[in-house]
Amino acid sequence: MRRPTPHPALRRLDVFVGEWDLWAAGRTVGPIRTEFTWLENGAFLAQRADVGPDTALPGEWGPHAPFPTVALIGYDDTADEFTVLYADGRSVARVYRGTMTDRTWHQWRAAPGFHQRLTVTAALDGDTVEGRWEQSADGERWTTDFDVTYVRTGKPQV
Repeated sequence: MRRPTPHPALRRLDVFVGEWDLWAAGRTVGPIRTEFTWLENGAFLAQRADVGPDTALPGEWGPHAPFPTVALIGYDDTADEFTVLYADGRSVARVYRGTMTDRTWHQWRAAPGFHQRLTVTAALDGDTVEGRWEQSADGERWTTDFDVTYVRTGKPQV
C-alpha cells in the first residue's frame, strides 16, 4: 500500500519532534512526559502527553488533570493553516487551528463561552519551548490560563 506524500509545510513542525518534559504553572506542575512523532510518512504529527507516578499535580490540577492527552496535527493547504484534533482522559474532544511562523506556534479555537489560545516559541537551540495558554469568555478579553515550558529530553531517531 502506498503512503501519502506529506505537504512540505509540515516540515515547519520539525522543531517539536522528539521527547520532552512539559512544565506548567511556573514549573509547579510537571514533569509531564510529552512526545511528538510523525505518522503516515510525515503526513501528520502526533503529540502524546501523560503523567508518571512522580509527576507533581498540585492543588486544582489534580482533579482537573486531562491526562493522558493526544493531539493529531495536519495541514490544510488551501488555508495555509494547521488543524489540531485533540482528545484527553476527561473525554474532552476539541478542534483547534494553528500556524507556525519562524519558531512560534499559535493554536486557537473559538467556542461559545470558552475561547482558548496557545502561543509558544522554540529557543534557537531547539531544546526549550516556552509560552502560555490563554482563555476568554467572549473572545475579546483574554487572561493567562497557565504558562508552559517544554524541555527536550530526547531527539528523534534518524
